[in-house]
Amino acid sequence: MSSQSDQQEFWQKKSVLITGAGGFIGSHLVEKLVENGAHVKAYVRYNSRGDSGMLRWVSPEVFNSLEIISGDLRDLNSLNAAMKTVDTVFHLGALIAIPYSYQHPADTIETNVMGTLNVLLAGRDQGVRRIVHTSTSEVYGTAIKVPIDENHPLQGQSPYSASKIGADKIAESFYRTYNLPVVTLRPFNTYGPRQSARAVIPTIITQALTRDSISLGNLDARRDFTFVSDTVEGFLRAAMVNGIEGCTFNLGVGEDISIAQLVEEIKIILGKPISIDVRTERLRPEKSEVLRLISDNRLAKEHLKWVPQVNLHDGLTRTVEWISKNLSFYRPDKYQI
Repeated sequence: MSSQSDQQEFWQKKSVLITGAGGFIGSHLVEKLVENGAHVKAYVRYNSRGDSGMLRWVSPEVFNSLEIISGDLRDLNSLNAAMKTVDTVFHLGALIAIPYSYQHPADTIETNVMGTLNVLLAGRDQGVRRIVHTSTSEVYGTAIKVPIDENHPLQGQSPYSASKIGADKIAESFYRTYNLPVVTLRPFNTYGPRQSARAVIPTIITQALTRDSISLGNLDARRDFTFVSDTVEGFLRAAMVNGIEGCTFNLGVGEDISIAQLVEEIKIILGKPISIDVRTERLRPEKSEVLRLISDNRLAKEHLKWVPQVNLHDGLTRTVEWISKNLSFYRPDKYQI
């Protein structure tokens, strides 16, 4: 089930719930599912502004087709109501900023752990066909062995990563205890249009577009960057492929690059010199810094038939183009946690 026609046949008229639908990856997943003919319930965190997050960037046709549900992952009743008649749940809702987790560990753990528990409870009680649970490469911590496969030890090097380890283990326990049809995905540093400046690539690009010197933290840290359309494809396949319940898959390119090298790549695309100012407030606590993440994606290739299609240069070029057109969305002079 890899072609566009196969996907459209599979998703046609299926009811889908996406938690975190207003997020960066979630909004792209929303678009793809609507394109494939699904009825999408977009679950977004309630706020008094009625702000639907990154869904502001989807086309009016897509937005008007959505059933937007405002709620909170910590409210089990809300999730039970949202999951009625739902075939598939994509659980992307989470507090994802690592610096925020240093300052607000209780909020991070409550949302990510208890929120995931509630998604699993509601999915069990409503009898959904499958839950695709979103993990993160951060659960591995600094690589002990490379490339990192799914059996790599889990290391809670920040309150955020610890919360995601807890969520992953609860999802695993629901599969083993209740036979809940859950599949876990671990994306490695997804990037692309719409990503907020709390991530390193938009941080570099927005500063580079507006001045000649940029402020960053650790330049030696190495990451495996995956373009958002490839990550979305992995989510779709994880929901479609038979016989993978209880499994965990890395979604990464399998190549890493240092932050310093990343700046050089962006300089080439922009065609301008950029100097770097390393700022103390942008550095993680020493024992919390994850120095290297590089994925072993063989399981995803074998079982999901998932192969990344967008190389780093092309992905960065597309991201630069989008940010250049939407620079007013960003605040380059402010460090966003």
